Amino acid sequence: MFKTLVSRPLCLSLALFVAVTANPLVAVGDDGSAATSPTSGQAVAVASDDAEGDWISLFNGKDLTGWTPKIRGHELGVNFKDTFRVRDGLLVVSYDDYDSADLNMAGKENGGFDRFGHLFYQDSYSHYLLRVEYRFVGEQVPGGPGWAYRNNGLMLHGQDPAGMKKDQDFPVSIEVQLLGGNGKDPRSTLNLCTPGTNVVLAGNLFQPHCTSSNSDTYHDAQWVTAEIEVRGSQSVRHQLAGKTVLEYSQPQYDPRSPDAKPLIVDGKLLLERGTISIQSESHPTEFRKIELKVLDAPGSETE
Repeated sequence: MFKTLVSRPLCLSLALFVAVTANPLVAVGDDGSAATSPTSGQAVAVASDDAEGDWISLFNGKDLTGWTPKIRGHELGVNFKDTFRVRDGLLVVSYDDYDSADLNMAGKENGGFDRFGHLFYQDSYSHYLLRVEYRFVGEQVPGGPGWAYRNNGLMLHGQDPAGMKKDQDFPVSIEVQLLGGNGKDPRSTLNLCTPGTNVVLAGNLFQPHCTSSNSDTYHDAQWVTAEIEVRGSQSVRHQLAGKTVLEYSQPQYDPRSPDAKPLIVDGKLLLERGTISIQSESHPTEFRKIELKVLDAPGSETE
């Protein structure tokens, strides 16, 4: 397991690994194995005994206890220029301390932005509800990609960040894409992107990298409450205001992905559990609440 910046007392016995995807090139059997045998790698999943319970706050409103940054070009645990910080009780993605040369790994003035980052929670989960309140503020940094305007993400069923390469853009994971509008044009939020993964969508293996939800557009700096229901390797639902705006199943590794290949063990592609992280992609973002409720897995005992 990876080390956190600040240790905290554990009141739950939870563990480390969440990844969500479905593979469009390889058929998957009921046991999660591929019909063909892709390259196997070293397992990084850690078993845990999740039990259904009350809502727990992953963010304490005071500091980054329980969270560890992994920013492209830096080792795990280095919070470059305090990209992730707590301000006025909010978890903030900030570029206030960046110089223009800090925005890209080459250190070039006007060189564009490629210093993507992620902040990982210390535990991993399988079956759960995740509720997040977020908003976009201020202006995107100079040179930020057009697609990253008012863009952040919840990376679910993610790989152990200790296994990420130093220059890796994104963890192998299922991304719930958080997007904001430009004040006039429609732009859905809670979309799906699949770095190193695939899913089954509408009964078919889904190969494209991203797909849109059917949500409304959220302009300006309004707070948005997103809720994601994750059921291990079975299904994932993106919800806004009690409405499901996107649903898919069988998250799994994509064996075509160089980052995913080392994570595939014994040909098994389905993602049953994994890490949770938020992003830094060039637009300042604030999170007011990040909370989780563990759900019972099928066949588990309940009181």
